[in-house]
Amino acid sequence: MSKKIIVLGGGASGMCAAIYAARNGADVTIIEKNDQLGKKLSMTGNGRCNLSNLDMNEKMYNASAEKRMKQWLSVYGVLDVINFFKSLGIVIKSEDGYLYPVSGQAATVVDAFKNELKRLGVEVIFGQQGKRVEIVEEDGVKKYKVVTNVASFIADRVIIAVGSYAGAKSTMSTGDGYYMCQQLGMTIKETHPALVGFKCDDDEILPENGVRCTAEISFLLGNEAIATEYGELQLTKDGISGIPVMQASGKVEKFLSEGKPIYASINFFPDYDDEDYSSLVKEMMRFRDDRTLLEFLNGYHNSNVNEMVIRRTKMGRTMKMKNISESMVDSILSNYREYKIKLKESFGYEKAQVTSGGVSLGDIRDDMTTKVHDGIFVVGELVDVDGRCGGYNLQWAFTSGSIAGTVASL
Repeated sequence: MSKKIIVLGGGASGMCAAIYAARNGADVTIIEKNDQLGKKLSMTGNGRCNLSNLDMNEKMYNASAEKRMKQWLSVYGVLDVINFFKSLGIVIKSEDGYLYPVSGQAATVVDAFKNELKRLGVEVIFGQQGKRVEIVEEDGVKKYKVVTNVASFIADRVIIAVGSYAGAKSTMSTGDGYYMCQQLGMTIKETHPALVGFKCDDDEILPENGVRCTAEISFLLGNEAIATEYGELQLTKDGISGIPVMQASGKVEKFLSEGKPIYASINFFPDYDDEDYSSLVKEMMRFRDDRTLLEFLNGYHNSNVNEMVIRRTKMGRTMKMKNISESMVDSILSNYREYKIKLKESFGYEKAQVTSGGVSLGDIRDDMTTKVHDGIFVVGELVDVDGRCGGYNLQWAFTSGSIAGTVASL
């Protein structure tokens, strides 16, 4: 007799788990509290859906998960993801190793999931939020009772895939999965927003208009760099974000939450080493003539970045360069190599792409079952696994979902 499986959550990991279970002949039902499947998936990768990455290894994940990820990726890695999406009719392309659907639309990925779930006869129940999972017995056989805000359901296996706190406003994520897992006896490691930007101290000088530019950014605790990243930085009047900020955010957020002072040091000329930049500064000295400071910096960098530097140095933009000493010019230009900003706090779970922390890996077996109940599986963002930007978190969703769906159906 086929297994009756309930999947709580219709996101990436939940849909993947449901498909693998149904392909193995299981009777599968997805319970989703939103009014649509794959809501967060439809927005990922700026709507383009970065599915995975050819540079796939355990080092791309949080330190506490590396050892386990090596094993899990050996079971279901990037090539398995590519083949899975081929089976859904999704053609994948690589952009410098980043894997996207050729369509360039996350919506086509979500539609492919929906079509396959329909083809396999997976029932989907919308508008119900999982509240708890109870252990019951029917005719001497252990079963699981899933209780929602509306009804209750009996199953042979339960896969909890309700996601984390991240994206709360857009995906209605409330962290209810942590509560359910805690009720079942699992340990929840402290959570923090990850892959998120930061608000800066109120006194910091930031551009009135947004700036996007390539930069190297180091995050400092005292004089020690706790993380250094390179990529397209985004600066707004409210704070900093962009890939290099998000890549380091997991480490940085933890220090900020402890009340420790963290500074971001921005190098707006990351492709110049110290010698090259020193030569550039010397070349600029020949423009110490009748032009104004604003004219002097025109073309040196983005005009909004130039405005930031001028405001920080408190120099008059109309001041003639010939009246500014060489040492002062050197001081002005040094800001482009080390523009320090004090961070205040992250933009929170609403702006975070993922959550660090969650269900302890010590409570999860290699087959994604929980050590407290072998018929309950926990997958995706709910688990204490988070990766870098670049498709690593979706890879984890598909890896954990595929393993759980396959094992649950046996």
